[in-house]
Amino acid sequence: MAFMERNVWSDGKRVMTVEQFKRWLMTAFDTNGDGRISKAELRRAVRLTGGFLASCSSGRAFKSADANRDGFIDDNEFRNLAHFADKYFNVRIAR
Repeated sequence: MAFMERNVWSDGKRVMTVEQFKRWLMTAFDTNGDGRISKAELRRAVRLTGGFLASCSSGRAFKSADANRDGFIDDNEFRNLAHFADKYFNVRIAR
């Protein structure tokens, strides 16, 4: 997670690329190692990064990102999650 702390935007948000965001989530929160993020794993990520209303925030993020509604955020859906995180969480996704 060290790469998250290095780049901070003037508004205090951590800056990372979509690929760094994905790698951070997969490394730190994909607890079962299946290569996907479940709703529970995302809730944990939001909680640990200072999300005030973790259940509500992670639920909205999950619903927004899970395009195929299979209950997981997979490789094809990380861009959706990154877009949501850029808008609503303390993260700025570099384009």
